[in-house]
Amino acid sequence: MWISVRSLALLTSIYYDAPRDSVAPGAGAVTVSQLLRSVRDTLERRFPLMWVRGELSNLSRAPSGHCYFTLKDDAAQVDCVMYRSRLAAVDWELRNGAQVEVRALASLYEPRGRFQLTVEAIRQAGLGPLYERFLRVKNKLQQEGLFDAAAKRPLPAHPRRIGVVTSLAAAALRDVLTALARRNPSIPVIVYPVPVQGEAASGRIAAMLAKANARAECDVLLLVRGGGSIEDLWPFNEEIVARAIRASSIPVVVGVGHETDFTIADFAADQRAATPTAAAELASPARAELGARLAECLRCLTREMRRRLDYAAQAVDGCARRLVHPAERLRRHQQLLTQLSARLGFSFLQGMRACEARLARLRASLDGLDPAAVLGRGYSMTYNAAGELLRDAAQARPGERLRTRLARGELDSEIIPKDGDPT
Repeated sequence: MWISVRSLALLTSIYYDAPRDSVAPGAGAVTVSQLLRSVRDTLERRFPLMWVRGELSNLSRAPSGHCYFTLKDDAAQVDCVMYRSRLAAVDWELRNGAQVEVRALASLYEPRGRFQLTVEAIRQAGLGPLYERFLRVKNKLQQEGLFDAAAKRPLPAHPRRIGVVTSLAAAALRDVLTALARRNPSIPVIVYPVPVQGEAASGRIAAMLAKANARAECDVLLLVRGGGSIEDLWPFNEEIVARAIRASSIPVVVGVGHETDFTIADFAADQRAATPTAAAELASPARAELGARLAECLRCLTREMRRRLDYAAQAVDGCARRLVHPAERLRRHQQLLTQLSARLGFSFLQGMRACEARLARLRASLDGLDPAAVLGRGYSMTYNAAGELLRDAAQARPGERLRTRLARGELDSEIIPKDGDPT
């Protein structure tokens, strides 16, 4: 059951105005803390946990992590506290002005004697069973790993064709086509018409996603729809749509509702966009950006080509320094040959002179040993008839013929015995 803030205040005031049996007439005075504790216990027994609807205001978070806010309607307001442990279960952002329903316990904050609601759970107003169903489907698919980041596919950087899955009557289609035409009109767009609202919409959306994959005409698919209530957006919370998105072989960008709207399809998508226009911007590279990147690539290419040409020119200069004309090479060889010839002639002359000096020394040595040289100094050599050199006169016999060799010529003689010598 749920009640409004005004109804809660009215019930509380009626209860306070009722006769009290807890304090007997004439009884002794009670302390303030005893009174407030009694009131608190009575409130908590009288008003168990209930859903209260109202508007959030004066929202603040304490350093402890607890959240304090006021819940109000047109006629009344009540202070609320939601402790950190309970706040951790809220998967959407609390903001001032939001219409919410809180499951709370009516209580009294004794240190200040202030009536307040201790909030156990909070949900966006009007969601009720639908929001609970949303959470069940989300938790189920999340546990199956359907939302794992590792399973999501990257969007193509340069799609050749973009597919848009939405209703032909949807304002989101015009927004998407306008954004695509503005960013890059050269990319063809294929629209896959399908209802995006109503009981049968989820099944037809899943079937159209399968059909787009079977036709394989596009590189990326945009599943888009404009804003609306949770009931209007509910087809995108159905399990069949989430499974069709994950079964798609083509990356899917989901842009449903406004920035604050989240659907199961957003979690299953390869990329979630805040709005349909944002989905178009995510899927299509801007033509101006591509032109700027192309210009930058051209500058880099030109710079690299110039650098390579400079290096090649330096290499050519080095080769030119090492390259010699054949005539110059012949001239250098001729010059080297002349130098070698001169060196050879000089070496030969030096060798001849050394040989001549040595030969002169040898000739002088031979001359000193030559018998003819001795004869030239007035000596002679005498040989007997047998040709033997006589070294002693006793070797000669009387009547023997001798031959004497002089420095110039020879003399023949005969030994004549002296008188008185025996013959």
